[in-house]
Amino acid sequence: MSKSKSQWAPEHEDTAYTKLLQKARESPFVPVGLGSFVTVVAYGLYLLKGRGKMKMSLHLIHTRMAAQACVVGAITLGTTYTMYKDYMLKPSTDRAQK
Repeated sequence: MSKSKSQWAPEHEDTAYTKLLQKARESPFVPVGLGSFVTVVAYGLYLLKGRGKMKMSLHLIHTRMAAQACVVGAITLGTTYTMYKDYMLKPSTDRAQK
């Protein structure tokens, strides 16, 4: 396949993996949230066969709530870290420059 010179082609194509790596560099709590989500879901699937008399819907609700709690916790930690970095550390460097 030959491309004509009038066709536009991106200089580099972003794949999902490169986008994830870029996001991980910008905010390191994104992979922590994703990893904890996957871990909770895998653990919930592992416990699925040994749930006893518990209803399937109740088991899935508990697994979903635990996974959401991990993701919200990671978002909260990331936001707190960013606020600390922006509002607590930068004013001290601004005072030192004056």
